[in-house]
Amino acid sequence: MQFLRDENVIVLDFLPRGHAIGKGEPIAQVLGEKYFSLLEVVIRRESTLKSGDKLYIGEGKRDHVDYIKRRISVKDLTSFAKSELQFVVEKMVKENEQKFVDFFNKAQPISTRLHQLELLPGVGKKHMWDIIEDREKNGPFKSFEDIKHRIKLMPDPATAIIKRIMEELENDDVRYRLFVAGPTKRF
Repeated sequence: MQFLRDENVIVLDFLPRGHAIGKGEPIAQVLGEKYFSLLEVVIRRESTLKSGDKLYIGEGKRDHVDYIKRRISVKDLTSFAKSELQFVVEKMVKENEQKFVDFFNKAQPISTRLHQLELLPGVGKKHMWDIIEDREKNGPFKSFEDIKHRIKLMPDPATAIIKRIMEELENDDVRYRLFVAGPTKRF
């Protein structure tokens, strides 16, 4: 089984002295750029970070991160990290618009009764069929604005994506995941 690993993360909160309970090592709570993994990473003592900083956590030399401590869930986040989470997700969706527009262009059925598009808040069967028929007839969508323009009464596509990402982050028991790497099962 291969785990989906983020190479870069965005800092949600930096705790220079760590948690009240613990070794007192500098910790950052971070969100992965590609798979939206929530992680706690141990930061090198000489590093100072702020919310929104981008860090490399992939293989090889890391400038600020000593090691990845653990995968966490939304309930493990500090109050400040929780308050930053939606803002950071919104920013990431807007900065990677083409990736999410491609989702509308490539979304497929999950089963005979359910389509990936229907998992987005505000997208039911009617919008799903409108999107599928329009992309077949007029070609791929080019932007969120293009989707809104071509699909009548379509809820804001960026907002639907953001809401779905937040739902997947906040609920470990989501049956189908479109954007967020699944939680690590603890036995």
